[in-house]
Amino acid sequence: MNTLRVGLIGAGGISHVHAAAWRELGARVSVHSHVGAEALAEQYGFTLAPSLDELLAAVDIVDIVTPSNTHRDLALAAIAAGKHVVCEKPLATTAEAAREIVAAAQAAGVQVYPAHVVRFFPDYSKVEEQVTAGRIGTPAVLRFVRGGEAPRSGSWFFDESAGGGIVLDQMIHDLDQALWLAGPVTEVYAVQSPASVNGRVPEVVTAHVVLTHAGGAISHVQGTWGARGTVFRTSADIAGTAGVLAIDSGIDTPTLLEVPENGDAHGYLPPAAHAESPYTTQLREIAEAFAGGPVPRVTPADGIRAVALAEAAAESLRTGRVVGVDLAAAVAGPEVKASVEA
Repeated sequence: MNTLRVGLIGAGGISHVHAAAWRELGARVSVHSHVGAEALAEQYGFTLAPSLDELLAAVDIVDIVTPSNTHRDLALAAIAAGKHVVCEKPLATTAEAAREIVAAAQAAGVQVYPAHVVRFFPDYSKVEEQVTAGRIGTPAVLRFVRGGEAPRSGSWFFDESAGGGIVLDQMIHDLDQALWLAGPVTEVYAVQSPASVNGRVPEVVTAHVVLTHAGGAISHVQGTWGARGTVFRTSADIAGTAGVLAIDSGIDTPTLLEVPENGDAHGYLPPAAHAESPYTTQLREIAEAFAGGPVPRVTPADGIRAVALAEAAAESLRTGRVVGVDLAAAVAGPEVKASVEA
């Protein structure tokens, strides 16, 4: 592969794992951000781009790591300039905006992918392999838990118009996992405690989203932004018709597969000892797709579907009701070609 020419837009907290990954991949990176670009460029040995136009003129790939409500406009600007785009989750704050991004990329002949990095964590990717292989039969009940210290007090994360709150920002990882493992969803119900007030999410908060899948499975997703010092922890439990698969980042052996005895003595999956950062794995796979390689494990359609579920959860929080969803319609708007499903 030729040297990657990457434009990194944004210099907040998540920018550092992207920056480290691009450096690991040997990319030539330009950085543009209203705040923090100079320090980020100096830390990682990148080039500073004083303006967005200058960044777009210097790169082939644009990596967007800015607040969620800026993703649409930045992605459309990069696509209009003929650049491939990788965008931190969520792809946009609404499914309509996400479809607009995908349609624009299709029309321009470039590629766009959402950065759903949890698909690239070894434990989660191994879970998907085991479920797809039928090791636990048909998934029936799935439970995902994700929690840790809340973002910086007063930041945009708590503004539902900017970041979408805990569901769109944090829990979208596990909404995506539920779709990955159990397929399309038809109904969504959500609760949050404490409730948001005037569009502001409380700074210590827990939300629960229950998904009814088209195939009959039920997924429960729990997310928490905790008090200062709360240790980050994730877990997933998938009960199927032939066994149970569980992962938990907080135990020494984080992944356990329990199935009826079948002569296979290897009940435990590999532990989460990351030989490579999942962010590096993710960006390598996406960069290879940009260069003509296979479609990565996360597609544009995945990005749209995850946002559509988060939107449905937000509606459920507002109304207190179960919300029906049609994910096929959410993805295949009139402006999006069927190839988005590839």
